[in-house]
Amino acid sequence: MALTAIIEAHGGPEQFKLVDREVGDPGPGEIRIAQKAVGLNFIDVYQRTGLYPMQLPQAMGMEAAGVIEAVGEGVTHLKVGDRAAYASQPPGSYTEARVMPAAQVCPLPEGISFEEGAAMMLKGMTVEYLFHRTTPLNRGDTVLFHAAAGGVGLIACQWARSEGITLIGTAGTDEKCQLALDHGATHCINYRSTDWAARVKELTNGKGVDAVMDAVGKDTFEGSLDSLKPLGMMISFGNASGPVPPFDVGILGKKGSLKITRPTIFTHIGDHGTCQAMAKHLSDKVLSGDVKINIGQRFALKDVAKAHEALEARQTTGSTVLEIG
Repeated sequence: MALTAIIEAHGGPEQFKLVDREVGDPGPGEIRIAQKAVGLNFIDVYQRTGLYPMQLPQAMGMEAAGVIEAVGEGVTHLKVGDRAAYASQPPGSYTEARVMPAAQVCPLPEGISFEEGAAMMLKGMTVEYLFHRTTPLNRGDTVLFHAAAGGVGLIACQWARSEGITLIGTAGTDEKCQLALDHGATHCINYRSTDWAARVKELTNGKGVDAVMDAVGKDTFEGSLDSLKPLGMMISFGNASGPVPPFDVGILGKKGSLKITRPTIFTHIGDHGTCQAMAKHLSDKVLSGDVKINIGQRFALKDVAKAHEALEARQTTGSTVLEIG
């Protein structure tokens, strides 16, 4: 049996229910993993609230790290006893152990702790595809990154620095701005006290940025478009403030023949080989010291509702993990 956090109805953090579930044995193409730490992400909030509807009841969570306990037929990249981590469908990582498809479960190298593995996979592979698989970015380019002191943001700040890319961040307090700067942001703007879109133009001598990486959504969409240089790329990859309302696509032409995309990590990692390559690239960045995983908050599995409350209230910095055992 494995203690597991589920929801039976969409809604607030109070919907979480802890149950004991049978784990079972892996079938073909599956593994069983005993989990040591679990990562939290904003997609978990979207799923819990129903912004991304799920068939209920449903175990929650997309990311974790642990030890492989059993391997099903056809699985060759993992074996019993291997350290492993993942960010993948289907949901169900808020648990002590689970059986799941093996294709997106990745080896976790020695030198990266289980907590770091749980905290880095979804966020870190998101940064990997933002910088390497979405639009061409080169040394010397400039990007605007919203929520730069969050779990994805702090990895992005370090990643940009390691690639020679200027990152202008935004955050909601001076303390969060300083945290982003400490992690490699070139500039960070307190969006509560500054007209951040105007400040971006000042910092780029009126030119604008090559790309915007925006997981905030509704509240930042128009300012993000106004921060781009002509032919710039708007990457909308999240909705922390709510979904972007429908807009006239013609505005992209008026603002400088802008480009826009709405990627998801699950498209990128849907291919087994691509997923494993992205995870290795991330692990190499961490092992080299270019990227350090900042774990700002830890909660017990039984306190998952409190963890969601903090995440949704934007009271967190860096990554948040659930500790198992």
